[in-house]
Amino acid sequence: MKSNQKIGRTTGVLFLFVFISGITIFQILQGSILFSENFITTTSENSNKIISSTLLGIINGIVSIVIATMLLPIFKRHNSNLAYLYLAFCVLNFIAIMIDNMSVVSMLELSNEYVKNGKDSSLKILETLVYQRHRWTHYFYLLISCFPVFILYYTLYLSKLVPRILSIFGIFAVILMFIEELLSIFGHGISMDMLLPIALIQFTLPLWLIFKGLNSPVLEKENG
Repeated sequence: MKSNQKIGRTTGVLFLFVFISGITIFQILQGSILFSENFITTTSENSNKIISSTLLGIINGIVSIVIATMLLPIFKRHNSNLAYLYLAFCVLNFIAIMIDNMSVVSMLELSNEYVKNGKDSSLKILETLVYQRHRWTHYFYLLISCFPVFILYYTLYLSKLVPRILSIFGIFAVILMFIEELLSIFGHGISMDMLLPIALIQFTLPLWLIFKGLNSPVLEKENG
């Protein structure tokens, strides 16, 4: 039980890092730059931010895999298939991050060449192509990121490792996120407000784990 709580608190800290780093990457380092109308010039001007965001994204993905690995032995005691599925989706999410990072680097390289060559109009032609490629990779990354999060909350719901109100809210929040991202891919996004519930639970769960750790009714019975 003590080991369970220790792992829970450790993963809580790591989950909090993933949440904060995600906000930092997309809201502070990338968002206002890569999705601006003048990204072809602003990206080069903010190259340090862009490079930092890609490195932080890699660390973010690795930490998510570490979390899944730490939770694997605990989740296996409740549902082995879900435990390995969660780990597999975290690996898939990391691959999606790397693909998205490649499109970000392409935007930076294009911007650097455009500025270096006196804003060559021939490079300007590539602006829309590179921008749209990043838009696609970014939305597909966000869509894929829903899968490990859904499996996480579903497993927590079945195992009762955290209060079910948290896991139910998490499942509800990730479904809303999936719907919004899927519709956005098809150009019919509803509202960014649909992402607020996932932001709230992704902040609340780590805090709960840090202060309370993980419960395990099954382990308690076994130890009794």
